[in-house]
Amino acid sequence: MRWQMKAQRNKTIDFSLEEGKPYLEKCISVTDKKSVTEIINLTINGDTLSVTPFLPHKFVDLLIADPPYNMDKDFGGGKFKKMTDSEYADYTREWIEAVIPLLSDTASVYICCDWRTSIVIADVLKDYFYIQNRITWQREKGRGRKENWKNSMEDIWFATVSKKFVFNVDSVMMRRRVLAPYTADGKPKDWEDFGGEKFRNTYPSNFWDDISIPYWSMPENAAHPTQKPEKLLAKLILASSNENDIVFDPFLGSGSTSVTAKKLGRRYLGIEKNPLYCAWAEKRLSDAETDKKIQGYSDGVFWERNTLAFQKKKNNAD
Repeated sequence: MRWQMKAQRNKTIDFSLEEGKPYLEKCISVTDKKSVTEIINLTINGDTLSVTPFLPHKFVDLLIADPPYNMDKDFGGGKFKKMTDSEYADYTREWIEAVIPLLSDTASVYICCDWRTSIVIADVLKDYFYIQNRITWQREKGRGRKENWKNSMEDIWFATVSKKFVFNVDSVMMRRRVLAPYTADGKPKDWEDFGGEKFRNTYPSNFWDDISIPYWSMPENAAHPTQKPEKLLAKLILASSNENDIVFDPFLGSGSTSVTAKKLGRRYLGIEKNPLYCAWAEKRLSDAETDKKIQGYSDGVFWERNTLAFQKKKNNAD
């Protein structure tokens, strides 16, 4: 297969549909009513608007959606055309109304967007959910542009079906370097020493500057044009679901939501209309049977950037 012919360090998943046929055969299509047991831990190859009427009601504990942003984009031959803001709002309402019946009464919802679509999505969300917060994460990639500021931030809107919802703040602690460490009676105060570097666990904010975009040497990397990092998804899943809860992604892409949910002991379901992306997702899900690692997450905490050496020291010490 093609990925076996790459340079040894290049982990990118980008095989052809023909090469990925064994993985695509693991996916299902849905054309009639299904129970939860018939769809759980699977990838549905189909269009969200066509599939959702056949899915059970109130079975989803956590919805993570990364819909196409409002720009011209080629998704493996499936082209998304830029709309007016009003048209994009109608598009957003259509898919949100399609997934709402699937959500449990205590479900949480996260929707990814760029700065331009964020304005539209927030206005739509308030008509259906309780908006709880807006996460902004630093997306450092590319060299920038000359005619405007480089766009290196994206938003994730956090909303809930009701005022009762899961939020496990202790599961998403950040481990950061301590620049001015204090001691009490000669002992570290609220920090630890890992191989000469001092770290402290802190509660997370709604600004994330510790996320790295997947690149060619990372096993999670796929040739999808808008792939989200597993570390980012792990924060959403750990905070807003419990083990064995069901995580649903109606725009699965190359499978990052399902893969991360699987690694973290959640059940999952994803819908993706591009059969090649479905095959890539199933390849990654197969790999997750034995490889549970999530870049930047170890020892039960999320580490700031450029700390891999210290993470390894900590793991070796344990």
